[in-house]
Amino acid sequence: MGLKNLIKLKPKETILKVSKDEPEEEARKRSYHETGFRDSSRNMGNPQTLSICLDAIYAKFENEEKELKHKQEELKKPYTQEQNAKESEIKGFQVAIDNADENIKQKEAKNQDIDYTIKELKFEITDLPLNPSVYGVPAKKGASAKFWIGLVLLVPITAYLFTFYTSVVYSAMEKQFTYDDQRWYVPNAIVKASEDGFQALATVIFAPFIFIGLGYLIHMFYQKKKLASYFKLAGVVLVTLVFDVLLAFFVEKKLWELNVVDENAKFGFAEAMESQEFWLIIFLGFIAYLIWGFIFDFVMEEHKEKDKIKNAIRKRHDQIIIYKEQIRDNKAKIDEIKALVRDIKEKISMAKGRINELQRIVDGTIIPTKEYMFYASEYLQGWLTFINEKLSISRSENDRLISECLEVNKHHLDNVGVRQDYQNTVFTQTF
Repeated sequence: MGLKNLIKLKPKETILKVSKDEPEEEARKRSYHETGFRDSSRNMGNPQTLSICLDAIYAKFENEEKELKHKQEELKKPYTQEQNAKESEIKGFQVAIDNADENIKQKEAKNQDIDYTIKELKFEITDLPLNPSVYGVPAKKGASAKFWIGLVLLVPITAYLFTFYTSVVYSAMEKQFTYDDQRWYVPNAIVKASEDGFQALATVIFAPFIFIGLGYLIHMFYQKKKLASYFKLAGVVLVTLVFDVLLAFFVEKKLWELNVVDENAKFGFAEAMESQEFWLIIFLGFIAYLIWGFIFDFVMEEHKEKDKIKNAIRKRHDQIIIYKEQIRDNKAKIDEIKALVRDIKEKISMAKGRINELQRIVDGTIIPTKEYMFYASEYLQGWLTFINEKLSISRSENDRLISECLEVNKHHLDNVGVRQDYQNTVFTQTF
């Protein structure tokens, strides 16, 4: 008795709830109930026949739903809305791709401009030493050649001054002249001085740097081009001349003392000036010193001109390095943008696929699963009502028949895609 009440009462509760809100639906469900009762009476409640009848009922329900245009539009509305959203999303993606393509074109054009600039800088690096004024570099044309010529002359003169003054200083301060050796020029003065001790060696080696230092001062004072500097320059030249005179005087005094006959005779500057070697020492040292000083000044001035060109070339090399770094950065950004475009295109492809899928849904039929479950339940209730009320069979046979009908109904609902957790079932094509 419990199973009979369950079959009869539960659908009535459902009909009651629906009838409060939708009277038309109540009439439709009643029609399904009556059809189930009638079909069951014709087939004596046969479960195999129920399966065929349920398929026919589902086809009837599907046709009814297809005819309800407004209802189908409402059911398909979420899908059309999603379709419109996907289309808008594709438009947004396309705008993003257009912007990305434009960005890529700008960066590629910028890289081309930078490449052209780099080529110009490389040409300037080659042409700048020949035509510095064309590029706004205040340097003399050919400064590099003059610098190297001056440097070539300066090196042997420096070596000459060093050997000359080591000889003169050694002769004036350390050498003991003899009748067999009266030469004031001593090529191996450093070796001789080392035999006399460290002090003699240091004096002979470092004394020439005094004259080289005085020659450097010629450059320092001469480049300032001021009256005070010229006075200082004259003072430096005068001091060097006095130094040379004193060295020549001491050398000549040693030679005079070696050869003097009269012990009461005295040697002074007047006697020294009468000696040819006195003047030879002065001119060989002082004139070479002046030549060294002015050539050094010339080399340093030319080096400034050379540095101007070198700095201009270095600046262009640095610019090329910066520009190449910019090209690398732009290429890296272009690669990033291209990767982003590929991702966007994949999303567009997925969105188009979803739009096609949604279109098939919109073109198909949407079956309200929960509603059909109620209608199928009404039909089954009518079928079982006949079995319970009109079919004269034993109790056990009745229960068996009802159980088989319930199993057939369950199998049918599974076949047509009815699920308790689905509100609707979407079919892209009808049965």
